[in-house]
Amino acid sequence: MLYREAGQFKTSYAEDMAIFPIRQDRIALAVLLAIAFVGVPLLATFRIWPFSTDYLLWAILLPFLILALAAIGTNILVGYCGQISLGSGAFMAIGAYSAYKLATGVHIPLAWLGFAISMPPLPVLASILLGGFMAAGAGILFGIPSLRIKGLYLAVATLAAQFFFDWAFLRIPWFTNYAPSGSVNAPALDFFGMVVRTPVERYLLCLLFVTVMAVLAKNLVRGNLGRQWMAIRDMDIAAELIGIRPLYAKLTAFAVSSFIIGVAGALWAFVYLGSWEPLAFSIDRSLELLFMVIIGGLGSIMGSFIGAAFILIVPIMLNVIPTELGLPLSTQTITHLQFITFGSLICYLLIKEPHGFARLISIGKEKLRLWPFPY
Repeated sequence: MLYREAGQFKTSYAEDMAIFPIRQDRIALAVLLAIAFVGVPLLATFRIWPFSTDYLLWAILLPFLILALAAIGTNILVGYCGQISLGSGAFMAIGAYSAYKLATGVHIPLAWLGFAISMPPLPVLASILLGGFMAAGAGILFGIPSLRIKGLYLAVATLAAQFFFDWAFLRIPWFTNYAPSGSVNAPALDFFGMVVRTPVERYLLCLLFVTVMAVLAKNLVRGNLGRQWMAIRDMDIAAELIGIRPLYAKLTAFAVSSFIIGVAGALWAFVYLGSWEPLAFSIDRSLELLFMVIIGGLGSIMGSFIGAAFILIVPIMLNVIPTELGLPLSTQTITHLQFITFGSLICYLLIKEPHGFARLISIGKEKLRLWPFPY
């Protein structure tokens, strides 16, 4: 009885086109944002359960926010535009290493010309955003084959990007400022004179980035460009016949997706890891993001958050539940259970509900709007 839209009249086009046209959805979102921006920091600051330690912030909330942001970028390309990508980890790495080079200063020696190109270190915020633009440029470059190939062939082309950048960041010492170990350390998170140090501050920083990017992505997919992406996804030949340019639509999808993933990669490196090496952005990361999108819901911004939460929480539950039941399992067994759980769930969802958990939630909301009536 609480989820009704009776009496909620729309008197303007803006109200009719709102992202959340039902009042209950807007109230729920406002409550969720209040908890995220105010409740969690207060509980963590005063060490109130469940934030009596920093474990929940470091191990769950920080990776959840950053991976949800990366999943949004992957969803724009895979879910909204229908272009299969297995190179999301590579674009995260491009964002991370580009931001690192820009934040520590760029020096390109050109010995054969007798001079060098040098750039002083940039502020961290500018480095993170420019890292996203660098990833967008790489996304456009590797998105060009999508004009001729599609499906599994395009997936192999993006997989080539993953392997190429894995090799480049591992074998070219310039990207790591010639560090002997190949591992690099993120610079201090200085934003306009305010240095972000504590887990709460890092959480708020990531939350701000994710909120802004999610709102921008949601409005983008609801606009003209998003409709072009969905037309290309549904039937590219018919989309071209009605005047949509496949070159523009596909490359903008690659650019926007890679930009968001690149920003997520910079946040993953700077805010969460602090020190990293190329293995942090391996093919496993690309597959993990793809699983998040499939499980959460293809073509759904909300599904990206659901998928990220599921991928993070299931391994923790598989660790905790057997121990609480007095059935301690080895690490190897838990790893195998994770593979079995994710693989079985992906197969089930692809057969029964291709749009993932987000679609199941939407169906539940539609039922609530009509309950107790069956029609």
